[in-house]
Amino acid sequence: MKLDLSERVDRSVVTLLKQATDLFYGGRVSECLEASEAICDYSWEKLNTGAWQEVDKDWRRVYTFGCLLKVLCLCAAPGEAAPVLAALKVCDMGLLMGAAILEDILIKVAAILQKYLSGKRPGPAPAQEQHSIKKARKEHASVPDMSSERAVPRLHCPSLQYFREHHLVPERPVILEGVANHWPCMKKWSVQYIQEIAGCRTVPVELGSRYTDEEWSQRLMTVSEFISKYILGEPKDIGYLAQHQLFDQIPELKQDISVPDYCCLGDGEDEDITINAWFGPPGTVSPLHQDPQQNFLAQEQIYGRVMCLENALEPQVIGRKYIRLYSPRESEALYPHSTHLLHNTSQVDVESPDLERFPRFAEAPFLSCVLCPGEVLFIPAKCWHYVRALDLSFSVSFWWS
Repeated sequence: MKLDLSERVDRSVVTLLKQATDLFYGGRVSECLEASEAICDYSWEKLNTGAWQEVDKDWRRVYTFGCLLKVLCLCAAPGEAAPVLAALKVCDMGLLMGAAILEDILIKVAAILQKYLSGKRPGPAPAQEQHSIKKARKEHASVPDMSSERAVPRLHCPSLQYFREHHLVPERPVILEGVANHWPCMKKWSVQYIQEIAGCRTVPVELGSRYTDEEWSQRLMTVSEFISKYILGEPKDIGYLAQHQLFDQIPELKQDISVPDYCCLGDGEDEDITINAWFGPPGTVSPLHQDPQQNFLAQEQIYGRVMCLENALEPQVIGRKYIRLYSPRESEALYPHSTHLLHNTSQVDVESPDLERFPRFAEAPFLSCVLCPGEVLFIPAKCWHYVRALDLSFSVSFWWS
């Protein structure tokens, strides 16, 4: 196991990593476990000191090495599901907080552990849970009256050249129909399927209806815990899953989607395309904001609803979404926050604006739509957009430059 770490990592930590590796290969598993936990704890402190973008990547790799050794120790003598579940959680923490090592070995290890656990899963969901799933399908938020609003134009499978000339280059939003209909997720995905495939995986969940709320926070939990509390339950607070690593963590889900051909019109390579997941109950809101890259939002259907893919293309899997789009030329009338952290977010509550504080907002022209299953919304770079989930919703967004 070649470490190849820079001088920025304490030599004592490098020595401990080598010792822990020797302990494992020497069959001294309990001692290796103790050493790997010390490595994880020490590097965790480094990861949580200062701003995330300033964390040295080698410390993230140290954390991943520690996680890998800990996983190996936990699974040295498998038999019961509990240590394997614990090992899978360690894998997820390494994938979320660490950096890739040994050709993304944690992704491969997690797949093996998940496959092992799949044989330990209980049978069909009990009747009470099945009832909750059916109930969740029927829950809706209010649909706005759009009769006086200008609709986003629609096209059916335009050619790449037409899309480039008429929408990408002039930066005009458009809904693309018939683009994502063939994706396996359109037929396969449901709350129950996601729970079966990803239920034991640990993910970050955002608590609160929108990230601008004072009480907004984040918490790590398993997908099953998230579904039980925020999708099937009746929580006082809204929680939603929004993260860009889900499809790397769980390749089984990534196999069910495809990068839209329109993304190849960007300047970057395929590996530069960011794929995000958005999963939450009705009423979840993304406040009016800008993204740094081109945005595609695609709606995909589960439960006869939709799924979204954003920043270039965003497909919707579960539930419909109401979306408003404002040109970057209207930025002053949208009253962005003055702070650096929220400079790309409007202060205005779009569907209930305070026009005494923000009088120019009423004059800002916009386009709107309800994005439905299989539809793909193109959101140009720097275009302001507001999104509210009308139903239980799962979206996938593709960001490219």
